[in-house]
Amino acid sequence: MSNVRLCYTTHMRTLMHPRMEELRFSVVLQALSDPARLHIIRALLHDPPQACQDILPQMPKSTRSYHFRVLREAGITHTVIIGSQHVVTVRQHDLETRFPGLLKGLVQATAPD
Repeated sequence: MSNVRLCYTTHMRTLMHPRMEELRFSVVLQALSDPARLHIIRALLHDPPQACQDILPQMPKSTRSYHFRVLREAGITHTVIIGSQHVVTVRQHDLETRFPGLLKGLVQATAPD
């Protein structure tokens, strides 16, 4: 995405996230279309915040990182780097403000039978 950039400081990497007004419904839906990413969001909504390695630990690290990057670049999650850990939360307020009812509908629609 053109509006997501990585900024580097001398000792720490800072991840950039799209601003709330930059969130696009089609991009959010596309990011949520993958079962692994839905699993990540459900886990984060159930028990926030979490370190990336604690969700889907059986998945290869590179694949898991890809899924977290897609969610962050779509504006669904917010990632903070603390030491060597990437701590992730769902941007619930931003998503509810921009797309009212999206997360509630998502959780209801994907609830286990």
